[in-house]
Amino acid sequence: MSDDTARFQVNHAQAERSRQAREHFEDTSPVAPAVRRIDRSVEFLDLVTACHSFVAAAGRVVPGLRDRQLGQDERTIVHENVARVRATLDWIEQAIDTGKVDMDDELARLLRGE
Repeated sequence: MSDDTARFQVNHAQAERSRQAREHFEDTSPVAPAVRRIDRSVEFLDLVTACHSFVAAAGRVVPGLRDRQLGQDERTIVHENVARVRATLDWIEQAIDTGKVDMDDELARLLRGE
Protein backbone atom coordinates (compact mmCIF):
# COMPACT_ATOMS: atom_id res chain seq x y z
CA MET A 1 0.00 0.00 0.00
CA SER A 2 3.00 2.31 -0.05
CA ASP A 3 2.64 2.54 -3.83
CA ASP A 4 0.27 5.43 -4.66
CA THR A 5 -0.99 3.73 -7.83
CA ALA A 6 -1.73 0.47 -6.03
CA ARG A 7 -3.52 2.31 -3.20
CA PHE A 8 -5.60 4.26 -5.73
CA GLN A 9 -6.54 1.07 -7.59
CA VAL A 10 -7.53 -0.69 -4.34
CA ASN A 11 -9.63 2.29 -3.23
CA HIS A 12 -11.23 2.52 -6.66
CA ALA A 13 -12.03 -1.21 -6.66
CA GLN A 14 -13.58 -0.97 -3.18
CA ALA A 15 -15.71 2.01 -4.20
CA GLU A 16 -16.81 0.23 -7.38
CA ARG A 17 -17.70 -2.92 -5.45
CA SER A 18 -19.77 -0.85 -3.01
CA ARG A 19 -21.56 0.89 -5.88
CA GLN A 20 -22.37 -2.43 -7.54
CA ALA A 21 -23.62 -3.91 -4.26
CA ARG A 22 -25.83 -0.86 -3.72
CA GLU A 23 -27.25 -1.14 -7.25
CA HIS A 24 -27.91 -4.87 -6.76
CA PHE A 25 -29.67 -4.17 -3.48
CA GLU A 26 -31.80 -1.42 -5.03
CA ASP A 27 -32.75 -3.66 -7.96
CA THR A 28 -33.51 -6.85 -6.05
CA SER A 29 -34.34 -6.19 -2.41
CA PRO A 30 -37.99 -5.97 -1.38
CA VAL A 31 -37.05 -3.39 1.29
CA ALA A 32 -35.26 -1.07 -1.18
CA PRO A 33 -38.24 1.33 -1.47
CA ALA A 34 -38.33 1.74 2.31
CA VAL A 35 -34.59 2.40 2.38
CA ARG A 36 -34.99 5.04 -0.36
CA ARG A 37 -37.69 6.76 1.71
CA ILE A 38 -35.39 6.75 4.74
CA ASP A 39 -32.52 8.14 2.65
CA ARG A 40 -34.77 10.95 1.43
CA SER A 41 -35.88 11.69 4.98
CA VAL A 42 -32.25 11.88 6.09
CA GLU A 43 -31.42 14.24 3.22
CA PHE A 44 -34.41 16.42 4.15
CA LEU A 45 -33.30 16.51 7.79
CA ASP A 46 -29.72 17.32 6.75
CA LEU A 47 -30.97 20.29 4.75
CA VAL A 48 -33.20 21.54 7.56
CA THR A 49 -30.30 21.11 10.01
CA ALA A 50 -27.94 23.06 7.75
CA CYS A 51 -30.42 25.95 7.57
CA HIS A 52 -31.01 25.85 11.31
CA SER A 53 -27.26 25.76 12.03
CA PHE A 54 -26.65 28.81 9.87
CA VAL A 55 -29.45 30.80 11.50
CA ALA A 56 -28.33 29.77 15.00
CA ALA A 57 -24.69 30.67 14.29
CA ALA A 58 -25.65 34.06 12.86
CA GLY A 59 -27.85 34.66 15.90
CA ARG A 60 -24.84 34.07 18.15
CA VAL A 61 -22.27 35.99 16.11
CA VAL A 62 -24.05 39.09 14.82
CA PRO A 63 -24.91 40.55 18.25
CA GLY A 64 -21.18 40.42 19.06
CA LEU A 65 -20.62 43.04 16.37
CA ARG A 66 -22.36 45.68 18.50
CA ASP A 67 -20.26 48.84 18.81
CA ARG A 68 -17.69 47.44 16.38
CA GLN A 69 -16.73 48.98 13.07
CA LEU A 70 -15.38 46.53 10.54
CA GLY A 71 -12.59 47.64 8.26
CA GLN A 72 -13.09 47.86 4.52
CA ASP A 73 -11.33 44.52 3.90
CA GLU A 74 -13.46 42.83 6.57
CA ARG A 75 -16.68 44.30 5.12
CA THR A 76 -15.67 43.15 1.63
CA ILE A 77 -15.08 39.61 2.87
CA VAL A 78 -18.41 39.50 4.71
CA HIS A 79 -20.28 40.92 1.69
CA GLU A 80 -18.68 38.31 -0.59
CA ASN A 81 -19.72 35.54 1.80
CA VAL A 82 -23.24 36.93 2.11
CA ALA A 83 -23.48 36.84 -1.71
CA ARG A 84 -22.42 33.17 -1.61
CA VAL A 85 -25.04 32.43 1.05
CA ARG A 86 -27.75 34.19 -0.97
CA ALA A 87 -26.80 32.25 -4.10
CA THR A 88 -26.86 29.01 -2.12
CA LEU A 89 -30.28 29.83 -0.68
CA ASP A 90 -31.61 30.55 -4.18
CA TRP A 91 -30.18 27.22 -5.33
CA ILE A 92 -31.85 25.41 -2.40
CA GLU A 93 -35.20 27.03 -3.15
CA GLN A 94 -34.92 26.13 -6.84
CA ALA A 95 -34.04 22.54 -5.94
CA ILE A 96 -36.99 22.08 -3.59
CA ASP A 97 -39.44 23.84 -5.92
CA THR A 98 -38.37 22.20 -9.19
CA GLY A 99 -36.40 19.11 -8.21
CA LYS A 100 -33.47 20.37 -10.32
CA VAL A 101 -30.36 20.16 -8.18
CA ASP A 102 -27.73 20.94 -10.81
CA MET A 103 -25.90 24.21 -10.36
CA ASP A 104 -24.86 26.39 -13.23
CA ASP A 105 -21.23 27.32 -13.86
CA GLU A 106 -21.63 30.80 -12.41
CA LEU A 107 -22.99 29.45 -9.12
CA ALA A 108 -20.25 26.82 -8.96
CA ARG A 109 -17.58 29.49 -9.40
CA LEU A 110 -19.22 31.72 -6.79
CA LEU A 111 -19.41 28.90 -4.25
CA ARG A 112 -15.75 28.09 -4.87
CA GLY A 113 -14.95 31.71 -4.12
CA GLU A 114 -13.81 32.57 -7.64
